Amino acid sequence: MKKIPYSEAKKRIEKLKKEIQHHDYLYYVLDQPEISDAAYDSLKRELLELEKQFPDLVTPDSPSQRVGGQPLEKFEKFKHKIPMLSLQDAMDKKELEDWEKRIKKLLTPSERLDYFAELKMDGLAVTLIYKDGVFYKGATRGDGYIGEDVTQNLKTIKTIPLKLRIEDLEKFLKKKIKDKEIEIRGEVFMSKGAFLELNEEQRKRQDPLFANPRNAAAGSVRQLDPKITASRRLDFYGYQIVTEIGQKTHQEVHQFLKILGFKENPYNQFCRNLTEVINFHQKISRLRERLPYEIDGVVVTVNDDKIFKKLGIVGRTPRASIAFKFPGLEATTKVKNIIVQVGRTGKLTPVALLEPVKVGGVTISRATLHNEDEIKRLDVRIGDTVIVQRAGDVIPDIKGVIKNLRTGQEKKFQMPVRCPICGSKIYKKPNEIDYYCSNKKCFALQRRYLYHFVSKKAFDIEHLGPKIIDQLVNEGLIKDAADIFSLTQGDLEPLERFAEKSAQNLIEAINKAKKIPLARFIYALGIRHVGEETANLLAQQITNYKLQITKIRDLIEIFKNISINDLQKIPDIGPIVGKSIYDWFRQVKNINFLAKLERVGIKIESQGSKIKSQKLRGLTFVLTGTLKSMTRDEAKEKIRLLGGNVSSSVSKNTDYLVVGEGLGSKYEKAKRLGIKIVDEKGFLKILE
Repeated sequence: MKKIPYSEAKKRIEKLKKEIQHHDYLYYVLDQPEISDAAYDSLKRELLELEKQFPDLVTPDSPSQRVGGQPLEKFEKFKHKIPMLSLQDAMDKKELEDWEKRIKKLLTPSERLDYFAELKMDGLAVTLIYKDGVFYKGATRGDGYIGEDVTQNLKTIKTIPLKLRIEDLEKFLKKKIKDKEIEIRGEVFMSKGAFLELNEEQRKRQDPLFANPRNAAAGSVRQLDPKITASRRLDFYGYQIVTEIGQKTHQEVHQFLKILGFKENPYNQFCRNLTEVINFHQKISRLRERLPYEIDGVVVTVNDDKIFKKLGIVGRTPRASIAFKFPGLEATTKVKNIIVQVGRTGKLTPVALLEPVKVGGVTISRATLHNEDEIKRLDVRIGDTVIVQRAGDVIPDIKGVIKNLRTGQEKKFQMPVRCPICGSKIYKKPNEIDYYCSNKKCFALQRRYLYHFVSKKAFDIEHLGPKIIDQLVNEGLIKDAADIFSLTQGDLEPLERFAEKSAQNLIEAINKAKKIPLARFIYALGIRHVGEETANLLAQQITNYKLQITKIRDLIEIFKNISINDLQKIPDIGPIVGKSIYDWFRQVKNINFLAKLERVGIKIESQGSKIKSQKLRGLTFVLTGTLKSMTRDEAKEKIRLLGGNVSSSVSKNTDYLVVGEGLGSKYEKAKRLGIKIVDEKGFLKILE
């Protein structure tokens, strides 16, 4: 974090403290969180960084000096004999290595460090007290010192034993356990499958839906009626034995827990050194999406119990344990400016330029704002602190604005009245929300169309990126996309950045791209409103009618004889999209362009021969979230090979919504429309 003036830091710290305390109250007291853990962590890290720069600004009421929020008044209060402390975070390899360096300074050269690494479950921390081996009392963490007595609810969780197998442990230890009271700590959580089922039941009852499995688990434990908790399919993993019963290492703690009757997470692992910890973290990161429950990192603990105690506590966290987190998919940052980009169809898209921030392990500095209506809905301004989100390869976007952090210096964004590229007037069509450049020859449109034409999902021409396209246009070697296929090695070699080998490689890539699947060809044409999914729907429709085409003239003939009504009968192609396709194939310049593509040797690879069956013919699928057994593109291909259609949005024409991990707005809309929702297991059965 860059250094800022003292007075500015003081104001920022005060605002951050109030905002974090607000979200602590929503999360811990009301069970109504407004932001994700990743966004919350981002705010807290900013506060910690500022307090590190200005230590004299640290106050007793700072969130950095406490563990959690106030306990609820719904249950009896429970005072922890030994506080339930929080863990410090390591967000990357360097922070983990720095942690090890710090603790090594407190040890002698003869004291050897090894570690125990366990999955950091995303649930609710609780403590369990057993008297004479029988479950006596259970409580939530609360603020770390005072929690809530939720004994009756915890008794309903089948993975929490009502009686410990004390005799089995005594046999293993070959000695009697003197303590009559044993305290166990661990995490109550809800599996992803149980979460989906619970939300489906909530929907049927028209009750509010839970945002994620963690919230569902926390809400279930805090139910006044134990019968409700019992119906929620909660689970439990232990991670600590507070009572001294003979454990010498943290690895033994987990061994003892298993003997006592607790379920052990099979992924937990002893690590001889930090390298093994890092390798374990990488392995779990790859497995994360396929796990049946949510995790947000790996807890790394110094294995030797004596060393653990010697290292002690700093502030409110044990020195000898750390949470090695996974990169968050959300973070907070500031909007430096808002600019407007012009796309290949002439559409103007506002883009937020951000102070660089890591999201999902990637540093991002810009996020799409989609359109003017979205900016008004979010009320995002230049200078605002915002929550930015990123999932997979999706372009980052702004999820929300933290308005309480405003200083009064923020500026509202105004959509330009002229194209920022060519200066022409912009316009908005009736019933549409997007603005477009009015100049059909705007060179931004021409170049962006060429970028689109050669992109991976279109003609996929290797070695031909934006810089080379710009160079070819500037040199007058290409005027439209068809000219690309007439280039020769001799045209390229005299150009800057081209040697004989690089010129040869590009020409070979261009020639290889001359044969293209029908769906990718349609997508490459850049027809307004026709994205990847719509292009696939059109190609699939042609295949379903057994119209095998290999020549562009065949495609021209098909669309010449198709009516707007015929197009609108195709699933998910409404009046606007249908008219756009219909009009495109009736413009002389477009027909001439298609004819030129055929003259330069472009051939269409029919998909008909790839279709395995028509068992899904007439059915339309929408995918949301991440699947464990295949990528989203692989899932789409499997649907199409069985004659089905794939759409990018849920509508009344959707037959199935396939849900993976990380549900979004599609899930909510599908439920409102009564669309059949299937999880990955159900989807695989459909494909059989």
